[in-house]
Amino acid sequence: MIRSLTRLKAPNPLRMLLAVLAVAAATAVLAACGSSGSSSAGGGGTSTSSPAAATAGSSLKTATIGGAAVLTNAQGFAVYSFAPDTMTKSDCTGACAAAWPPVKGPATAGAGLTGKLGTIKRSDGSAQATYNGHPLYTFVKDTGPGTDTGNGVNAFGGLWHALTASGSPVPASTPSQHHSAPPSHAAVTTPAAPPATAPAQTANPIPQGNGGDHDADNNGGPSDGDGNI
Repeated sequence: MIRSLTRLKAPNPLRMLLAVLAVAAATAVLAACGSSGSSSAGGGGTSTSSPAAATAGSSLKTATIGGAAVLTNAQGFAVYSFAPDTMTKSDCTGACAAAWPPVKGPATAGAGLTGKLGTIKRSDGSAQATYNGHPLYTFVKDTGPGTDTGNGVNAFGGLWHALTASGSPVPASTPSQHHSAPPSHAAVTTPAAPPATAPAQTANPIPQGNGGDHDADNNGGPSDGDGNI
């Protein structure tokens, strides 16, 4: 009887092996799940920390406008300098900047441009392109490429000039002067009429003073019957 009970209480090696294998399998599954979750979380962190793309600047070139090689943007619109500006500060803000939009920096130079490019920081924190120390602008009234209607304009407290490839101001065009042609011949004038004169009177044939009685008929009056003497 005792031997029978002992055989029943003895552990079964096969069952123990199966139990160990089951525990190992469960542990492996849990470890795989944990690894997958960690990898997913790590990927999300990398994505959110990626840097933002840099803001694109402007491209400069030259175009012939009015017989001069004028500095333009990539679309062919003339770019300008503002006389009150300095090499480090723009004096054109607000309504001025709405009429003369600043050229965004940094800029790149096309073929043939050897001037020095740079940027300044505007009051709103944006970057503005410069060329040979001149902060650059376009003009809203330039309606198409190849125009520089802002050249020589005096507005917002200073002069505006288009720039050459060397960075010097483009001479402002002067409006043509229209003069009246002189007359081809002298003006014809009418001579003044001579002054009117009283008609000459016939001299009195009757002598006066000696032999006349000085009456009316001696002075051209009606006869008094004395024979006009």
